[in-house]
Amino acid sequence: MRYFVTGGAGYVGGTVAAHLLAAGHRVTVLDDLSTGFRAGVPAGAEFVEGRIQDAGKWLDGSYDAVLHFAACSQVGESVVVPEKYWRNNVAGTLDLLTAMREADVRTLVFSSTAAVYGEPTATPITEDAATAPTNPYGASKLAVDHMITGEAAAYGLAAVSLRYFNVAGAHRADPAIGERHDPESHLIPVVLQVALGRRETISVYGTDYPTPDGTCVRDYIHVDDLAEAHLLALTAATAGEHLICNLGNGNGFSVREVVETARRVTGHPIPETEAGRRAGDPAVLVASAERARERLGWRPSRAELSDIIADAWAFATRDEEPVR
Repeated sequence: MRYFVTGGAGYVGGTVAAHLLAAGHRVTVLDDLSTGFRAGVPAGAEFVEGRIQDAGKWLDGSYDAVLHFAACSQVGESVVVPEKYWRNNVAGTLDLLTAMREADVRTLVFSSTAAVYGEPTATPITEDAATAPTNPYGASKLAVDHMITGEAAAYGLAAVSLRYFNVAGAHRADPAIGERHDPESHLIPVVLQVALGRRETISVYGTDYPTPDGTCVRDYIHVDDLAEAHLLALTAATAGEHLICNLGNGNGFSVREVVETARRVTGHPIPETEAGRRAGDPAVLVASAERARERLGWRPSRAELSDIIADAWAFATRDEEPVR
């Protein structure tokens, strides 16, 4: 099969592209390198530098499906410059859907997010939970999900949206493919930056939550498990249907558990500083992935927090200065 991967120079997109190649498929990566890195494109993939708004220049009927990861994804930035998120995430995806329709490419797997749920009233979170995003990033992803639903109904698109929770780790088969963000805001890579001496301390925001140790609990999923779900989604996609699945381990780990596990894995001291709660941080965010198990046949096989952090550490300790 031949697949068109937008945003394939990024963390998740690059890992999924690597899994597609390992499965014997042909892959073309489209990325403008605004946040992705050329080094993140796996060997063997054809690379095209460009924007999703211009996907029609390269997308044609020889492709069996599109896997769409290209998006602006910084929550804080989306509050400050929301127009960037509407223009890229929403308008850009509309252009991509138009290009797919014109090229008669009728299967799509979309990289969505748990941010569409906002602050949930119950956990574990199912796909039937109310969607109430608290920032323009989550709102832009939800708008795209609505757009895809309409496209499937009107034009017979076979589509699957995968709503991620907290993705971590690195691609085991190629430790050169891992998590690079600038600035970095995700807990596990930030904790590892402290272990490497690149930061002085890890800030623990809130220690009085109604959780076993008082710190926030989050659901972490290994990026390789996530990638495998995308390959299964390609098989499960059905013409005229927009299937939405949450992806998570179904188990939560607290901030303090992450820090302590990182100390054991790295063998380094990781100083922490207690800070006040951040506005909008729910105490617990854990996914129900039952629908993904039932509809995709997906089960995460790398669910241990120590394994996730060990793979992230392998990437962090060999990572060189990234080149775009």
